[in-house]
Amino acid sequence: MQSYTEDEITFTAQIYEPLLQYHYLKRPYTLIPATAEAVPVPRYYDARGKALPADAPASDIAHSIYEIRIRPGIHYQPHPAFALNQDGKPVYADLDPDKLADIETIADFTRTGTRELTADDYIYEIKRLAHPRLHSPIFGMMAERIVGLKELGEVLHKEAKSLSAGTWLDLDRFALKGVTRVNRHTLRIELRGKYPQFLYWLAMPFFAPVPREVDRFFGQPGMAEKNLTLDWYPVGTGPYMLTENNPNRRMVLERNPNFHGETYPCEGTPGDRAAGLLADCGKPLPQIDKAVFSREKESIPYWNKFLQGYYDASGISSDSFDQAVRFNVGGDVQLSDEMLAKGIRLLTSVRLSTFYMGFNMLDAVVGGKDGIGSERSAKLRQALSIAIDQEEFISIFMNGRGIAAMSPLPPGIFGYLDGEAGMNPVVYDWVEGKARRKPIAVAKKLLAEAGWPDGRDSRTGEPLVLNLDTTSGGMGDKSRLDWLTRQFAKLDIQLVVRSTDFNRFQEKLRKGAEQLYYLGWNADYPDPENFFFLLAGSESKVEKGGENTSNYASPEFDRLFAEMKDMESDGPSGPRRLSIITRMNRILQHDAPWIFGFHPKSYTLGHSWLYNRKPMDIGNNILKYQRIDVAEREELRRQWNEPVLWPLALIVVVLAAVILPAVISYRRRERGTARGP
Repeated sequence: MQSYTEDEITFTAQIYEPLLQYHYLKRPYTLIPATAEAVPVPRYYDARGKALPADAPASDIAHSIYEIRIRPGIHYQPHPAFALNQDGKPVYADLDPDKLADIETIADFTRTGTRELTADDYIYEIKRLAHPRLHSPIFGMMAERIVGLKELGEVLHKEAKSLSAGTWLDLDRFALKGVTRVNRHTLRIELRGKYPQFLYWLAMPFFAPVPREVDRFFGQPGMAEKNLTLDWYPVGTGPYMLTENNPNRRMVLERNPNFHGETYPCEGTPGDRAAGLLADCGKPLPQIDKAVFSREKESIPYWNKFLQGYYDASGISSDSFDQAVRFNVGGDVQLSDEMLAKGIRLLTSVRLSTFYMGFNMLDAVVGGKDGIGSERSAKLRQALSIAIDQEEFISIFMNGRGIAAMSPLPPGIFGYLDGEAGMNPVVYDWVEGKARRKPIAVAKKLLAEAGWPDGRDSRTGEPLVLNLDTTSGGMGDKSRLDWLTRQFAKLDIQLVVRSTDFNRFQEKLRKGAEQLYYLGWNADYPDPENFFFLLAGSESKVEKGGENTSNYASPEFDRLFAEMKDMESDGPSGPRRLSIITRMNRILQHDAPWIFGFHPKSYTLGHSWLYNRKPMDIGNNILKYQRIDVAEREELRRQWNEPVLWPLALIVVVLAAVILPAVISYRRRERGTARGP
């Protein structure tokens, strides 16, 4: 399996089970066991192997040990990889292209089996992070944390080179020092130093189990040529299994008959009970037996089918926005009368995402490496931060579905502060109880102080020309770019847009060949470290190959980041961590390596027969909690789609009115002709 996109996790999160998961209803997001018996509590040791207390300073901690016990009795979905003959050997262990001649899909294998989930399956998957042919996007990060993973990657790289293309690489032949089997249901993971965020990673698909025999099954000759691969036919212990996979037409998830069972939560956040989200407390999961995902190539047919009741839920496209929702006088969103009449419900939430325009701090003009001085260059970036009106962008291009960002942190992440406390004082003033963007005159003053009065170099008189590299997936459509050009023109700055394909864009970022760029980030886990690391000096894109695409470097920010990332948000260290985060945000607001853009809002519609839906940006294994009242759905579908017969009757009447006189006239002529002779 190699999957790290939103579209794919819609399916994989229902099939695979990592060790931990997020409570469906609680906010802030709370980790709970999935296949593990409990959320593990790390044990800390110094460099000499001496045990340390839980509150030991991070600088004293050389190693962290996570010992995780898996619940016994969990079994995989039925699959041919587990089919055994009478001797207990795999039925499909010696396949080749000739034996696969009549096999086109996984369903063509007549024998299936299952087995219990074990600690070895998690160990095997962690080893797969180092597999040279899979190119795991988190290998670099985990190799710095998990003891022995980097070394395993080097060994596997050499081994893969010695094997012919397509030859299966048996990972069980190679040891991983920091990940060991304690017993059949227990594994132990050793990390370097202290890394509290590791628990969040244990809830991600990278730490979902992959059985060796499944990997071996799909690694046989001739399988890949028929698209019989693990990424096309995932195998898991979760509540669902993928029984139909045709991305161009439809995909189907059906209940896993071997699912170990789970019950609907009985606790939530204030308001959940009133919203009916606790009515199914204690009921067995999953509550839906089959989910069908059909591909609609156009938004209008999809929207019409939703209104007819043939889809249970829907997002809201720009084309249908005005039909679906209205804004009241207070600016709050509400459903239109048409939607209310159908009993449709609206769910809104601010996503754990941020979108921004970044400056390449290695660039001579916007980064200040030409001798002008970093403070003067910071004023250039501050001026642009004021001039580019994010509120206007959200209103025009997003139908109001977003909030202007004050820092990298979106609402819902520890450290995000609402109101005046969280306002960006460089860009906004607090006026009459709300943030108001500073006037353009302030931006022009900052620009002049930066050495560019009226958009011209104070020394040479040359106009200031800035280049934005973008792709069609970023700011790359004409209306948005025209709007952005006008924003720069407020300061008499000329903007040159350099559109390119995604691969070329990525190459420019790697080499630091861009000046301005546009990107976004979705949270991997609900912790400020997952956003601040995008601006950490240790993550510099050019120097380190990391995710800091602005190549921003601030010794003070990095010092605070190093301290903050090893702290927990809960308990005694919480207030200290919040104070550090506030200082980090103030540094970023002043230095402005990004023009903070917006955090998008999700608007989702659901029919009255669809229950237990709550916005959830972290997790994604949400299908098992939902419930459908099938009888209500069928009845409303019938009411909304009763055949309208009167147009047919009208057509018959019109045709009769046209045809009958012609028929009568024709018969009269025939009779007249017959009498004439």
